[in-house]
Amino acid sequence: MPLQATRFDRLQRRGGQLVFGAFQGSWRRRSSAVLALLLGFYAGQNITAWWLNAIGQRPLVVLMLVLLLELVIRLRTRVVGEPVPLAWVLCDNLRIGLVYAVVLEAFKLGS
Repeated sequence: MPLQATRFDRLQRRGGQLVFGAFQGSWRRRSSAVLALLLGFYAGQNITAWWLNAIGQRPLVVLMLVLLLELVIRLRTRVVGEPVPLAWVLCDNLRIGLVYAVVLEAFKLGS
């Protein structure tokens, strides 16, 4: 039985769309989204380790990653409309995986 169209019901539906919106659609869209999330995590772990060995300065590496991620966020809010294209979903999931890997690395290092 469907719920009544109350403000709380609309809030719940909108929240569900925000949380699970990237994982809805065809199998190609869902599997691409999950792969982008995992590839972002993998890249985040490897990029930080590689840049740390190549450059040797952790603050510079983190500053470059933060600037790159902020640029992607600013671009997305200005360009993308309501039906989010697959390319932006993949970009968002790569970004989320990368941020998660960097934060996890910071916790592992204890800083």
